[in-house]
Amino acid sequence: MTASVPATAGVPPPGAMARVAIGDFLRRSAARDPAKTAFVLGAERLGYGDFDARVSQCANALLAAGLARGDRVATLCNNSLEFLVAMFGIHRAGLIWVPINTGLGIDDVRYIIDHSEARFVLVDAALMARADIAASVAKLPGRGWVLEGEGGGPFSAFSAALSAQPATETQVEIHDRDVAQIMYTSGTTGRPKGVMQSHLSVVMAAMNNAIEFGLWRDDVANATLPLFHCAQHTLMFGLLAAGGTLIVMRGFDSAQVLDAIEGERLSFLVGLPLMHQALLDHPTRPQRDLSSLRVCLYAMAPMPETLLRRLIAEFCPNYMLGTGQTEMYPLTVAFRPEQQLQRFGSYWGVSTLINDTAVMDDAGHLLGPGEVGEIVHRGPNVMEGYYKNPEATAESRAHGWHHTGDLGLWVDGQLMFRDRKKDMIKTGGENVPSIKIEAVLLRHPAVANAAAVGLPHRRWIEAVTAFVVLKPGAQVDEAGLIQHCKEHLGGFEVPKAIAIIDALPMTSTGKIQKHPLRERYQCMYDTDPG
Repeated sequence: MTASVPATAGVPPPGAMARVAIGDFLRRSAARDPAKTAFVLGAERLGYGDFDARVSQCANALLAAGLARGDRVATLCNNSLEFLVAMFGIHRAGLIWVPINTGLGIDDVRYIIDHSEARFVLVDAALMARADIAASVAKLPGRGWVLEGEGGGPFSAFSAALSAQPATETQVEIHDRDVAQIMYTSGTTGRPKGVMQSHLSVVMAAMNNAIEFGLWRDDVANATLPLFHCAQHTLMFGLLAAGGTLIVMRGFDSAQVLDAIEGERLSFLVGLPLMHQALLDHPTRPQRDLSSLRVCLYAMAPMPETLLRRLIAEFCPNYMLGTGQTEMYPLTVAFRPEQQLQRFGSYWGVSTLINDTAVMDDAGHLLGPGEVGEIVHRGPNVMEGYYKNPEATAESRAHGWHHTGDLGLWVDGQLMFRDRKKDMIKTGGENVPSIKIEAVLLRHPAVANAAAVGLPHRRWIEAVTAFVVLKPGAQVDEAGLIQHCKEHLGGFEVPKAIAIIDALPMTSTGKIQKHPLRERYQCMYDTDPG
């Protein structure tokens, strides 16, 4: 944990010569070029020097509010410049940042606040008005700030708190393995777990990303994904470490992104596959000047071959897939631009600079090419553990490697993703990758999205079951979809049932949540005679 040290003229805090701290590289970037634009949001522009000063004001304000070493500060915020100031201010004050996904229900919000033992909460103005949020925060000893506006109820105004403080940097002792943040997982498997990341792991990930993506001071990138999520968060850190400029957006709008590419000369574009699709298909795209784009990164999901070929030919010549997870701070594996058109499927590429990647069986043996096992990593970007969950921490570290819960194999030196380990459907003694079922269903012209799960069945143990969302105006029934699967899958792989539903449960970053489907439909086959 962190320890506050009184400011003493001319005497640096212990360990200052060799420390690794998140707030330091921001200060260094500001010292190199204080007038350089760090952030843009609409008409707002914030230079490195001004941003660094506001971060120090925020750090001083947090300490003046009575917060001390090891205290957790939660944020319930969407993308904004104030959110970025708060995030770095928490780190610079030697406190622990607890970002909360704004798309969570109140039960999960309360759980994270309670589980993390947060003493202070920062919220958006729109969320301050929610009585359930305010009631939860009112119970905290430190209460909180509202990032925009005048405040009210348990929240005081963020701007007023900052204006009352000096912009001098606080003298705070920070050790590299001090916990910098507790980032709760998205909950695709149930209750979220608090992932503890240290200053060292976040800084190493930032340096890694800057090198892997070739980021430098003249680069301009977008922040369209939510900053409370590890993917956008770590990419933002890599850009700031290099001294580049970040175009912050409150959400994805294809026209606004195209405007930013032209107006701000974006060189590094980050988005989900469906976002890249929307940009490609925008009616004004053929008339746009996209010449500034150097690299486009996609994440969270594979890119269909037809879409990828069009994007490389018509949008940007260099596309790259990046993968990682909250526990092993991204980026861990990259599928590089020169590899994109060499092979297609769920290829993730090779390890990045700072970590090792292997494939392991359940007994802890590393596997060779072509053998399917769990994808494991090791490196300085690994988490410190799950907060207050030593059992899950020990399980994740078995045999001296971090276990991802993903299944994969090596094919010609490239890591190929097979499935989530928990999503391998075991039916009638056979293993069926859910991703294989989903890929076949997505090839049907009427299907917009699909998820396959195994549901309890008295004969098959698990019955392969699929849920699909149709494209607008498209028509197909369950029988038609099952016949389509029979044409492309083995008999035991064909779903026993396919339900056509209006929408699949999703996380804020576009991942399908399968556990609600399993829970809701767990009795689907109770009356099936077998």
